[in-house]
Amino acid sequence: MFKRAVVRVPGRTMVNGLTQAALGRPDYNLALEQHDKYVQALIKCGLDVTILQADEGYPDSTFIEDTALLTKECAVITNPGADSRKGEIAAVKEAVSKFYSKIETIKNPGTLDAGDIMMAGSHFYIGLSKRTNLHGAEQMISILEKYSFTASTVTLKDVLHLKSGVSYLENSNLIAAGEFISKPEFKRYNILKVKDSESYVANCVWINGTVLMAAGYPAAKRQVENAGYPVIELDMSEFRKLDGGLSCLSLRF
Repeated sequence: MFKRAVVRVPGRTMVNGLTQAALGRPDYNLALEQHDKYVQALIKCGLDVTILQADEGYPDSTFIEDTALLTKECAVITNPGADSRKGEIAAVKEAVSKFYSKIETIKNPGTLDAGDIMMAGSHFYIGLSKRTNLHGAEQMISILEKYSFTASTVTLKDVLHLKSGVSYLENSNLIAAGEFISKPEFKRYNILKVKDSESYVANCVWINGTVLMAAGYPAAKRQVENAGYPVIELDMSEFRKLDGGLSCLSLRF
């Protein structure tokens, strides 16, 4: 069960954020509306939400998940793989230090975006991607093992981050799209398979029994509901334009 979340309000400079999506320029005012509804959904799921104000110096800083991994035992401040994002971590470290006395860090030459990390019980899957290298993954594994967790790596081919294509929904259920449907690392789980046309929705978030999903993907929504989860749908159109998903917008712990 989660008790808290930390989010960061999008800044006006978000329209200049990193992206490969080619879906057009985000509408800043609409993004603010969507972010507010996201925060309200977190609150509805029982979380106490800490809201950090926008940082105009870092266009991608609303995607706060990449900057830290928050576990039951420690916080790990990452070293983002994109040079333009490395300055985001100072403010995040300050914010999470209010909740954690044990704070670890990923150091050069390791790079790691926490959007590449999926927690399944006490095990953490770490995606090796354009943003997360083997040095970063090995540092994270060492840190997690120090606190009696286990971790392993997963090689990515087609997506930006591991959780762009797979999410753990507790109770041994995964929702997965594309390359992750047949990954041998996940064969132990019951996989809710998302068709290619709805692959974006594979990035969703389980919070205290409820699943937050991007709106507009009815087949995937039915699958999740049929698996026994209540669903809250959220419009993510402006964040999708920046390669961002639901999990990217918060640190949950």
